[in-house]
Amino acid sequence: MSLRPMGLPPVPEQTVRVARAAFPQGSLAIRVRDRLGEVFTDEPFAEAFGVRGAPGLSPGMLSLVTVLQFAENLTDRQAAAMAIRAIDWKYALGLELTDTGFDHSVLPRFRARLVGNGMERVVFDRLLEYCVDAGLVAAGGKQRTDSTHVVSAVRDLNRLELAGESVRAALEALSVAAPDWLARAVDVPEFAHRYGPRVDSWKLPGSKVKRDQLSQVYGQDALRLCRAVWSPDAPAWLREIGAVDIMRQVLVQTYTVRTSSRGKEVVSKREADEDGVPPGHLRLASPYDTDARWSAKGDDLFWLGYKVHLTESCDNTPPEAEAEAEAEAEAEAEVRGRPNLITDVTTTLSTVPDVKATAPIQQQLADRGLPPAEHYLDSGYPSAELIETARSRGTVMVTPVLLDRSAQAKSHAGYDKSAFRIDWKARRVRCPQGNTSTGWHPVRQRERDAIVVEFAKTDCQACPVRPECTSARRGNRMLTLYPEHLHTVLAAARAEQKTKTWKDKYALRAGVEGTINQALDITGIRRARYRGLPKVRLQHAFSATAINVVRLDAHWTEHPLDRSRTSNLTRLSYRLTA
Repeated sequence: MSLRPMGLPPVPEQTVRVARAAFPQGSLAIRVRDRLGEVFTDEPFAEAFGVRGAPGLSPGMLSLVTVLQFAENLTDRQAAAMAIRAIDWKYALGLELTDTGFDHSVLPRFRARLVGNGMERVVFDRLLEYCVDAGLVAAGGKQRTDSTHVVSAVRDLNRLELAGESVRAALEALSVAAPDWLARAVDVPEFAHRYGPRVDSWKLPGSKVKRDQLSQVYGQDALRLCRAVWSPDAPAWLREIGAVDIMRQVLVQTYTVRTSSRGKEVVSKREADEDGVPPGHLRLASPYDTDARWSAKGDDLFWLGYKVHLTESCDNTPPEAEAEAEAEAEAEAEVRGRPNLITDVTTTLSTVPDVKATAPIQQQLADRGLPPAEHYLDSGYPSAELIETARSRGTVMVTPVLLDRSAQAKSHAGYDKSAFRIDWKARRVRCPQGNTSTGWHPVRQRERDAIVVEFAKTDCQACPVRPECTSARRGNRMLTLYPEHLHTVLAAARAEQKTKTWKDKYALRAGVEGTINQALDITGIRRARYRGLPKVRLQHAFSATAINVVRLDAHWTEHPLDRSRTSNLTRLSYRLTA
């Protein structure tokens, strides 16, 4: 397929006339075409297409279809149908009223081409560039970030179901790729009886004994199939089939192979306490989505999938708990000034902690020329190193740092770190009873520099307040400190976040929860449409683009979103707390 850059075609006169008559007040699709037509051009996609072959549909037009699809939360079939029957969509795409549109299968092929060429964020970045040029978003303001869970597009499988379904997926792939070889390698009728239907289409045995027996059968079949594929007589290319390699990984992660005292080979399921299991970030959870991972948040949320981080500008948003009058003033300011727009979207594996996403998010904002002066985040994002690094680059992280979690600090009765006087130059620490440390040991802990301070056992054992200071079996108190510059940063942040001024300022962060809720309501961002991290990243990039388009439309029409989202009960609450 070749590309001849043309961009969106001019809107035919008849389409203009009918669309203006049908939508005298305009519509989202019409306003997007009139104001953002220059965003949806073909040139940014040139590297994804060849110069030979039959010309394909304009990627600029398909990207506009995809944005409108996400803005209205449509399936591929519904989006393709809208391009045929919706007058405002025909206007946006520059089509004749009699145009028959395109087949819905064009959209997944277009997305696959974007993913294959690393162009998941092209449209999102193009729209941000337009907003920067139009003065709707700029560097140096306030931005806020939060994350939410994303449920994968595959069924949840327990370990037994995963073992069986991975064998079934490998057999399905081999049945198509090498049917003759498979017929010679295994007993096809027996395997067809066991793996013909999906594992989740029938009820698993109720007793533990029978489930263990079935698990052993799955493991033996997987081992037998792996040995057949990796035998010298088998074609080498069979090992490159994705489903076969996934089956091999599931076999290694789920089973152990031992030789009994009688010399018999025994395949048994791994037990976490005895045999060990892979850590969560490596453990496969589905043979159809190798990037999806199980993760948990607190005691209530447990999901299989991914995590998405949304960052938005918030220069015009007052704290959430302000009175209704201030909320109304903010709505008017948004009409006159700049709307809150999503400036970054980052998708990670569900097992990646928020703190690992902080630096990439801030780097991506800097690369777009949109570094914030103040970055509002929750307590999962900061660390002493990140706070210092961000400050050196001109960004103040407004975020609560984790407090001292030692037993003494939790009890509010013992001597926590703040009770000790640190002499950094002399490399000594003095305890509240006047004793001086005897050890100062620079170390590496969890890939970070740290300092372990040790007090003499003779001093601690004779100390009259020892129970309030330490309960360690070794008998003496030890402290773990950050290097001086990081310790100072952390101590200052902990002191500042206790003030009322900081708490009032930090209330601004709460507004990002509404952005996540809007993304959920409009685009269904918490449920993955596709399989695999690259495609889920593409989904979230288009979701963020759709949210920005919706917000820009509300800004253009002077219809702020806040008014329609604020209930009467919330307005009454604002009035009573004013």
